[in-house]
Amino acid sequence: MISRPSNETAQERDELASEYVLGTLSAELREQVRLRLQDDADLRTAVDSWERRLLGLTDLVEPTPPSAQLWPRIERSVQALQAKPAARAPSWWNLLPLWRGLAGAGLAASLLLGALLLTQTTAKPTYLVVLVGPQDKAPGWVIQASNPREIQLIPLGVVEVPADKALEFWTKADGWQGPVSLGLVKPGQTLSVPLDKLPPLVPDQLFELTLENPNGSPIGKPTGPIQFIGRAVKVI
Repeated sequence: MISRPSNETAQERDELASEYVLGTLSAELREQVRLRLQDDADLRTAVDSWERRLLGLTDLVEPTPPSAQLWPRIERSVQALQAKPAARAPSWWNLLPLWRGLAGAGLAASLLLGALLLTQTTAKPTYLVVLVGPQDKAPGWVIQASNPREIQLIPLGVVEVPADKALEFWTKADGWQGPVSLGLVKPGQTLSVPLDKLPPLVPDQLFELTLENPNGSPIGKPTGPIQFIGRAVKVI
């Protein structure tokens, strides 16, 4: 049994649960979480919540018939494992180097969290952005765009903001003179932002949330520290 850290906050526990479900934890940390789940009811609740949120993704994937070579290859792999009884059979985690590679790069979180948005809207987004903390790379917000003229900023949790500060939303594409403010953001609330006065969205466009004065930046440019940052990825 592994006890819960005494200083762990609810937000940290939820982020840990999301990374566990998404498969982005290291093998060692994943095993620690698995052991904690046996006795930590709050962590089990957080994991169950994330699993329910991601379950709908299975209904959105087009079925693809396996190739004629797939099952024979699986049978050969199983037979090869059975031919080595002295060796400990590897877990499915170790049999999936792709996922381990994605976890190391942090890409799995971006792809799956972006795909999660497809369960919340009937229109498929053309662009997705996962905004992560610059220090710990923990995902905090997701941006989706069903058309190039409007985006939605969706929180993945509640962010604590000092009472005398506010989050300001910015974007910048290559060739622009500087970032453009998209307005102030209330923590924990979804925000729809029209882009009718800006050029259409483009791949790799930068988005960020900075900590500013309550009324926003006084100079029209970011002045406070970056809280979350990410770049647009075209998905269709």
